[in-house]
Amino acid sequence: MTEVDHTSTAPEPVVQLEITDQVAYVTMVNRPHNFLSVELFEALIEAVQGAHADGARAIVLRSGLRNFCAGADLGLFESHERGVAPDIDVTRLLTAFEELPLPIVAAVQGVCVGGGLEIALACDLIVAAESAKIGAVEATLGINPLMGAMQRIAQRAGAARAKEMSLLARRYDAATLERWNVINRVVPDEELDAVTRALAEELAHGPTLAHASSKAIINVAVDEGTAAADAAMGDLQADLWRSNDLKEALSSLKLNGPGRAHFEGN
Repeated sequence: MTEVDHTSTAPEPVVQLEITDQVAYVTMVNRPHNFLSVELFEALIEAVQGAHADGARAIVLRSGLRNFCAGADLGLFESHERGVAPDIDVTRLLTAFEELPLPIVAAVQGVCVGGGLEIALACDLIVAAESAKIGAVEATLGINPLMGAMQRIAQRAGAARAKEMSLLARRYDAATLERWNVINRVVPDEELDAVTRALAEELAHGPTLAHASSKAIINVAVDEGTAAADAAMGDLQADLWRSNDLKEALSSLKLNGPGRAHFEGN
């Protein structure tokens, strides 16, 4: 008699999604170092969009492994043999993150280079552990960042820093990049989870309609300039004036003073 192997052969997921207290935790677990592959790329888009659909009000993007993301899977570069770029629309992930009406906080640990840095830069806030090593290292392969790092570093830190990081391809400590305004905050390694959790919970319990509007207005300003953001501002704030959040917050201000409003996101 032939024995049947009932062991599951289904591949392990490369991204895990859990929602706790209206915060979605999107955890990358693409072993061994969260190398950015097509599978991870698609799973990240699916996870953040799924978090929004499931009612999350803020997202933490983190790693369940030692490193946040140690760059791209070398399989993505096989197209060089045909003299062409990888057949993947990298702007899909950038657009999915930036147009999502939820704040996304990246919790960076270990190595965060190449595509890993670009994933983090697509988030709204970056909190990094003190020991993290971060950089745009693509020049070591004879190319430059393929997923928006140069322009996003230029937006955050200026052209001189964007050129330095892209041309020299070095790894920087988190404190340096906080000083350059590339990342938002540096914390002791052992506090990374607690700090990002507290920050995300604060965002989730806040005026999420206003957060979405703020994110959209800032994106217009970055992409098209201040005048365009001024012109778009009225439309992007219109829903706020009809919201229960504003009504309840004004009532709370009169009755209880500032900072005591409870927001439902509607």
